[in-house]
Amino acid sequence: METVTVSSKYQIVIPLSIRKELNIKPAQKLFMINYMGRIELIPEVDIRSLRGTLKGMDTTIERDEEDRI
Repeated sequence: METVTVSSKYQIVIPLSIRKELNIKPAQKLFMINYMGRIELIPEVDIRSLRGTLKGMDTTIERDEEDRI
């Protein structure tokens, strides 16, 4: 676990080990959310880079009777 300090301008530095692990680059956007009393930073990902990540996923699902057309 890494520790960061909030500056007087409310800025933080993401530790190098985390930047490398998540491949975060300068000027990359991050989503920041408050989740159950903690701050989570989620890297924004280009949707095109996700192409093929769900290949082979089972898309058959049970539908409720009222959802069937």
